[in-house]
Amino acid sequence: MEIVRQLNGIFWGWLVAGILLCNGLFFTLRLHFPQIRYFTRLFGNLLCSMRSDSKEPGGVSGFSALCAAVGGQVGTGSLVGVATALASGGPGAIFWMWMTAILGMPISFAEAVLAQMFRVKNPDGTYRGGPAYYMEMGLHCNPLAILYSFSILVGIGFFYCMIQSNSISVALTGVAPVSPLFAGILLLILVALVIFGGIKRLSEVASYIVPFMALGYLLMAIYVMIAHAGMIPAMLEQIFACAFTGKAAVGGVAGYTVKQAFRYGVARGLFSNDAGNGTAPSMHATAVVPHPVNQGFAAMLGTFITTIIICSCTAFCILLSNQLGSGETGIALTQLAFESNLGSIGRWIVFLAMFLFGFTTLLADIYYGEVNLMILVKHPKAVTVYRLLFCAIIIAGAIAPVPVVWDLVDFASAFMVFFNVIALVGLSRYVVYALKDYARQWNYRKNDNDRPVWDFTHQIGPDDLKEQN
Repeated sequence: MEIVRQLNGIFWGWLVAGILLCNGLFFTLRLHFPQIRYFTRLFGNLLCSMRSDSKEPGGVSGFSALCAAVGGQVGTGSLVGVATALASGGPGAIFWMWMTAILGMPISFAEAVLAQMFRVKNPDGTYRGGPAYYMEMGLHCNPLAILYSFSILVGIGFFYCMIQSNSISVALTGVAPVSPLFAGILLLILVALVIFGGIKRLSEVASYIVPFMALGYLLMAIYVMIAHAGMIPAMLEQIFACAFTGKAAVGGVAGYTVKQAFRYGVARGLFSNDAGNGTAPSMHATAVVPHPVNQGFAAMLGTFITTIIICSCTAFCILLSNQLGSGETGIALTQLAFESNLGSIGRWIVFLAMFLFGFTTLLADIYYGEVNLMILVKHPKAVTVYRLLFCAIIIAGAIAPVPVVWDLVDFASAFMVFFNVIALVGLSRYVVYALKDYARQWNYRKNDNDRPVWDFTHQIGPDDLKEQN
């Protein structure tokens, strides 16, 4: 494990973090600041997707796909990851989480657009896609697709799963005198009821759970911030001071370096919103929408919600509670912070949030594994075997101590980013082409119902890509 920690120090100290931020800057400039130009359009696109359902048999609506993707993004990273970033990198880590999200929004846009353009239709009418598919169908690089699929199976299907299961177990044992095994079995039953119903059931469950859990958590955090309104200016000053100097401007916790703030802020920022590692595109590929850019907007909104809104809520509650120097970390620190603000019910609020967030993330994790398994193994029973193994890992994660799993998560995430960024840059012309096509149609629309439409049957060729210049 010492070798893994040393490599993570290199990867996340500057290499992966730099690659991610540079890639975000590349797409920000290449697409002319889409996170700013189209920010208001993100919410209009969301309302349209809520009003219109998929007309294709077995199809998944854009809203349902967004909920499923956000459900996979707002899991442990929103509660445990933020607390870990604060405990390891100090208040300044939150600033770098924000930067990861702002520059990650164009990356999420590109991932979702490519996932829509290069996908495969399943026999039941649903779609599957993601980085491995646009690597294979768009970049025509099968070795890269295989490497990425393998890294997803190991990183998502094992390490991420254990993180979610363990965090839920710890949260439950922190509020009730039950064994971790009980928590694992309960979680296993609930997950099994959904995953064996396929992507349609997964997206439907997520569309009910995600809006409720996100809104409820946001309201609790707003209550805490209102109760400590006088402390907010000093807290914000502390975040910015620690991000660039490593020292708290107004009291608080000191002793963190800028490097620590940067390393843990970017790493946990990625873990919270998945921008760049290529997991969320597999969910966005399932959506049946008029134009790939519609789901690109949904992906940008998902990144904004998970990191800028939900992760900030967790960070503010921890910092306003003055519990950062308590010696606790992870979900225990988050529970302690909410308990100090809301009393004993605070621990139950965190447990409920952790259970719902972790549950939806587990559902997404197993789907990501399935989609990439189909790249590696063509046998029809392979998915069933994978689901059974995944269920066993849920139990193992709930009862086993996993202090080193975070290091393994960072290690696996690094390789997912390496492989995915290669494909994103190589296929960036397709993303530009899609956005220009959307903008052209939007500018010439005759009324509000005349929305941009994409011909998914048309195979984009070199002549099409030349036209964008």
